[in-house]
Amino acid sequence: MSLLHPFSKKIIAWYQQNKRELPWRNTKDPYLIWLSEIILQQTRVEQGMAYYLKFAKEFPSVKELAKAENEKVMKLWQGLGYYSRARNLHTTAKTITDNYKGKFPEQHEDILLLKGVGEYTAAAIVSFAFNKPHAVVDGNVYRLLSRVFGIETPIDTTLGKKEFNALANELLDKKNPALHNQAIMEFGAIQCKPVSPDCSVCPLNTMCFAYSKKSVSKLPVKAKKTKVRNR
Repeated sequence: MSLLHPFSKKIIAWYQQNKRELPWRNTKDPYLIWLSEIILQQTRVEQGMAYYLKFAKEFPSVKELAKAENEKVMKLWQGLGYYSRARNLHTTAKTITDNYKGKFPEQHEDILLLKGVGEYTAAAIVSFAFNKPHAVVDGNVYRLLSRVFGIETPIDTTLGKKEFNALANELLDKKNPALHNQAIMEFGAIQCKPVSPDCSVCPLNTMCFAYSKKSVSKLPVKAKKTKVRNR
């Protein structure tokens, strides 16, 4: 019997006290979870919320979205940018309707084959909708794990991705993967922020490598430095 890592216990306890109330957290419908994940791929929660509510109301099921006119889908998406997301959304709804009779696939490998769905999104859908033990690794998770465990492998390399993925899966609460995944992402988004996080009130500060070494601003490491251009 595997005992829960202190890291997991602490982030879950923190999440239960501090989580934001978001509409896609109150559903187990894989379609709505997928919809929220695609909208939030390159969009902040505050901006994406209105679009999520609009799409969920207009197209309450994957079949409704599949039937929609392309212009209607694109018009609803207007203002969100990265329009390939909307095109992929529409294409995938049709794929699910044609290949899975409108029922969202439940297997991680099937979800991974859907257009516009990568490792992170597939893990999010199977854990949030079906409570299957796949760890999510997004920017928030990279940042949190690199700081707490002192990982200096660049996050934008194949080796880094493997290392972080292995650690995330090792820490995952296998009995409650949905809760654990929500907690780790929310913790990274709200508590372990990219710039100037308030480490003095962080429940992980006693076990955090970066906090003890005063290297919070140096982690995570990226191999490719982003060039800053003057405009």
